[in-house]
Amino acid sequence: STVVVLENVQETVKDCMLIMLVENISGLSEDDGDFSVEMIPEIRAAVVTFTGNTGEFAQKLNQHHRAKQQNITARCLELTKSVRAENIPPNTPSDYITVYFENKKNGGAQVVDVQQLPDEDAAIVTFSDHKGNA
Repeated sequence: STVVVLENVQETVKDCMLIMLVENISGLSEDDGDFSVEMIPEIRAAVVTFTGNTGEFAQKLNQHHRAKQQNITARCLELTKSVRAENIPPNTPSDYITVYFENKKNGGAQVVDVQQLPDEDAAIVTFSDHKGNA
């Protein structure tokens, strides 16, 4: 799948409006499972995950008059080997976090590093391969 981040999404923009915008630009259909949209209001963004070929969607959106009118920009999300895990109970050993993510039920990917952020009840988990964080 291909992931595109839509940035500068105002709080007033509803997910149904973004879905229609993506459909208009891409020619694809959310109802048919061609893509999904996840709103992230805390950072004024949305993530569009395409199941197939996007046909240069990010470039088309950045040139589209409706997106420009709303000041929405798009960029492809680069592959990463790290994820941020949140709501980790205090004093959780990093070995436990490693074993958790290496468990087949939770992805089964090889963990190469766990950087705990105890002040935030979070950790940055780094995998040996970008496919592990799917």
